[in-house]
Amino acid sequence: MELDEKKMVELYRTMLRIRRFEEKVMDLYARQMVMGIVHLYIGEEAVATGVCANLRKDDYITSTHRGHGHCIAKGGDLRLMMAELFGRSTGYCRGKGGSMHIADFNLGILGANGIVGAGMPIAGGAGLSIKLRGTDQVAVSFFGDGACNQGSFHESLNLAAVWKLPVIFVCENNQYAISAAQKRVGAIEDYYLRKAAYGIEGCKVDGNDVLAVYQAASEAVERARRGEGPTLIECKTYRWRGHYEGEADRTYVYRTKDEIEQWMKQCPIERFRKVLLEKQVVSQADLKAIEDGIEKELREAIEFAENSPEPELEDALTGVYA
Repeated sequence: MELDEKKMVELYRTMLRIRRFEEKVMDLYARQMVMGIVHLYIGEEAVATGVCANLRKDDYITSTHRGHGHCIAKGGDLRLMMAELFGRSTGYCRGKGGSMHIADFNLGILGANGIVGAGMPIAGGAGLSIKLRGTDQVAVSFFGDGACNQGSFHESLNLAAVWKLPVIFVCENNQYAISAAQKRVGAIEDYYLRKAAYGIEGCKVDGNDVLAVYQAASEAVERARRGEGPTLIECKTYRWRGHYEGEADRTYVYRTKDEIEQWMKQCPIERFRKVLLEKQVVSQADLKAIEDGIEKELREAIEFAENSPEPELEDALTGVYA
């Protein structure tokens, strides 16, 4: 699939926006300015970007504990995201949800989720709603390799297959479930092969190649909109940081320095930047303008968060349903 230049620049800008947001959060967390715990998406930007670039505003996504990238790629407001991380009342969840629970129903973001694999049945429910209402929307569930051995994985794929629901299941295989290497907990190397058990379409792609992800997601979305049922896409990728921010003391316990450095050489943003320059889609000046624009967005988002009020004590239970 040959994308037009505007779309290619859009993909690059989204990946860079995610990377710079996460780098800011990394710094703010180290300075104890961010509330709670965060799981950064650095290194995996091509997956959320390539998938969400195929979606409309009225399509749905469900996210994970490592969900900032999904939210940004679906059009999330950086100011509201940052305010939520600061625990301020202007945040997406009024400062009560933190990093792992950001949602924006107006954008089809049905919520990040701290429970491993919990987004898959929610996406299935959204898919059933789409089918009952007779629209051509789709739902996407992002999840990690650790969720592939959860019961919710099998239950969700089975029902989506039986009912031919318009759901795309996107496995972000970053090689580790917390500190457990995939090869230690799975008898097969490629989880997408489980598609055969449910009689659905599926594929494996290089999760650090945004164009490969975009193409696979495009085909899956088109099938779903035609009423041809779900797809399982496995994106092979890697997280550069620890499972959670602050895990640096454990970095070389379950993975080696060499392994991390080898994956960092496959940086999805650097790879795509070279493609854009080689194809003369952008100039160095264009790249600088994109970088400057994102930096301005982030400065404004941090300023918005810092100047936002903290939640009032009497609102502690407002909007809390469980």
